[in-house]
Amino acid sequence: MTTAKDITPEVSLSDLSQRYLNRELSWLEFNRRVLHEALDSRVPLLERLKFTAIFSSNLDEFFMVRVAAIKEQIEAQVNKLTPDGMTPQEQFDVICPYLRPMVTQQHQHFEQELRLKLAEQGVHLLNYIDLTQEQRFFLRQFFEERIFPVLTPLAVDPGHPFPHISNLSLNLAVVAKDPENGTEHFARVKVPNILPRFVVLPEDLQQQNGQHTLWAGVPLEQVIAHNLEFLFPGMNIQEYYLFRVTRDADIAVQEDEADDLLLAIEQGLRRRRLGGFVVRLEIQADMPESVRRMLVREMDLQEKDVYEIDGLLNLKSLMDLMGLPLPELKDKPWTAITPPRLQGAIASQNNLLSQENSEDFFSVIRQRDLLVHHPYESFSASVQQFITQAATDPSVLALKMTLYRTSGDSPIVQALIAAAENGKQVVALVELKARFDEENNILWARRLESTGVHVVYGLVGLKTHTKVVLVVRQEGDRIRRYVHIGTGNYNPKTARLYTDLGLLSCREELGADLTDLFNYLTGCSRQSAYRKLLVAPVSLRRRMTELIRRETQHCRNGDVGRITAKMNSLVDPQIIAALYEASQAGVEINVIVRGMCCLRPGMEGMSENIRVISIVGRYLEHSRIFYFHNNGKPEVFIGSADWMPRNLDRRVEAITPVEDSDIAKELKELLDIFLSDNRQAWELQPDGQYVRCYPNEDEPERNAQDILMKRALQSVSPL
Repeated sequence: MTTAKDITPEVSLSDLSQRYLNRELSWLEFNRRVLHEALDSRVPLLERLKFTAIFSSNLDEFFMVRVAAIKEQIEAQVNKLTPDGMTPQEQFDVICPYLRPMVTQQHQHFEQELRLKLAEQGVHLLNYIDLTQEQRFFLRQFFEERIFPVLTPLAVDPGHPFPHISNLSLNLAVVAKDPENGTEHFARVKVPNILPRFVVLPEDLQQQNGQHTLWAGVPLEQVIAHNLEFLFPGMNIQEYYLFRVTRDADIAVQEDEADDLLLAIEQGLRRRRLGGFVVRLEIQADMPESVRRMLVREMDLQEKDVYEIDGLLNLKSLMDLMGLPLPELKDKPWTAITPPRLQGAIASQNNLLSQENSEDFFSVIRQRDLLVHHPYESFSASVQQFITQAATDPSVLALKMTLYRTSGDSPIVQALIAAAENGKQVVALVELKARFDEENNILWARRLESTGVHVVYGLVGLKTHTKVVLVVRQEGDRIRRYVHIGTGNYNPKTARLYTDLGLLSCREELGADLTDLFNYLTGCSRQSAYRKLLVAPVSLRRRMTELIRRETQHCRNGDVGRITAKMNSLVDPQIIAALYEASQAGVEINVIVRGMCCLRPGMEGMSENIRVISIVGRYLEHSRIFYFHNNGKPEVFIGSADWMPRNLDRRVEAITPVEDSDIAKELKELLDIFLSDNRQAWELQPDGQYVRCYPNEDEPERNAQDILMKRALQSVSPL
């Protein structure tokens, strides 16, 4: 059997840092681009607030997963080098100074600019000390009635050990003095996350400087802090300081030792709620050294784990303000269009066409393959309707699909239940190991099982990340298979926020491949070859490397070599080495990467023919497209995999070739639109930094996402 080692160039260990960028620092650079959207005055105000919250949420996950893993490696004295030549300790040592200036910039910008601009629009996030007597009286009553009963002060003394501080919790460190003997006591008060983060003042108390406001609220922790005497009667409150804790939250499950994977994941979730070891401590900037030292000691931390925050802690709570009725401070609303070829099928399903003129999704797909592009084209009017119609169509015999992430009220899951109730053979592969969606997936798995759906949890040692649907339909005296192969999750909510592609087809070879893939996932086959699909971990790495090397050979033969690839992350060292080899042969390579990229572009003698851009904008770029020029006979692919070791080796992924020439041309045009972006695009430099793209004096501004919305509107009016 051919191995990855046989088909990829060797990597010299002597120049790792020159060949590869560090993965963790590359991710932090991605989050810097997210932060820039919060800083950019061209972005609507509430959208800037949203990006501030996303930056904080991203960092939480980074510490819970990535930093936690690095600290575990250090504790275990692991000295294995990363592809760029760094040890775990070296990575940890560089992350903190790299990140601190960004965190400082984020908080300063919120406190000194965004907070003031919100106030100008009638949105006041107030500090307790600035309130009027009437406002304070209201909050005192509110505290007594709605907050006080929920609180539990926990003292720390010889009789009360230091309490467990739960993951991502916001807390008050309180120092209280006993007036009778002068003894100082320390206590911790948790700010309950079951209560809203901001206490909203009633309308008659929202006036500021004599002007009526749209919204006025006070941080919950400040309301608690200024009413601590209720919690410590008879004591003198000396001081209080806010702190927030982040813990290791990854779930490690030994699948080969778990008789019931679902039960093992549930147990892991219970451990996550308590949290593992502490990886980050965020503290109020003016916290005295004595309190700081105690927290660091009790949570077994180093000073590098401490982040001083000047202002509001936990800025991801700002997402709550996105619900304010201020459309002028948000992006213009977008209504996804129904793909033109599906309008007749939608009308027929809604009984808007006569019987003789009616058509369904299956007849549309039989005519030719169909590409759908979300959120520009409606997910609910395409993929969701395809699955829903399959669930009710009497000619459909079987419906099989993978579920990696889906929404809590998923119509997709409801369709699977309806299909089972209609007597169809229904299979749902639910990936229980989808990080931070495990609990939701467990709930749906149990419900699906209870209604007769065959639920499987994937393969031991592999995450099932592929996004595929297989519909088996009786048509006359033959069986026809319909497929959807996509780049994104079957989640109607994220389909409005993430850009994703999906191919709907009834090509016989694709249907046969998906049949084999589902048998591989649900049974015990050792499927080692597929007709058209590139499947990980079976053939995807080998075939992608062959395609890159084919472009290399074209250039060596004096012909043209060209590769354009769009993905979420480019991390795999062997793929990067193959791209370097292609660049050295003269292949023109353009890579569009949203997140991490460990390839160094523009390095003389190694990667001067490689350009890498990243687009961060209104929608999260999630689609994966791979274009190979093939000396004038292009091959184009879409699917679920990035060029990362986990996608190529440790996940079940499916990449499909696009054989309809018109769709292939459309995908190439999409790539060209992204490459022309000079509004939301950033270009990666050889040193790992990203530089924002701007239009030249003589060219117009081009925003790829805006262009795609306009193109969608031009194709059809939204229904």
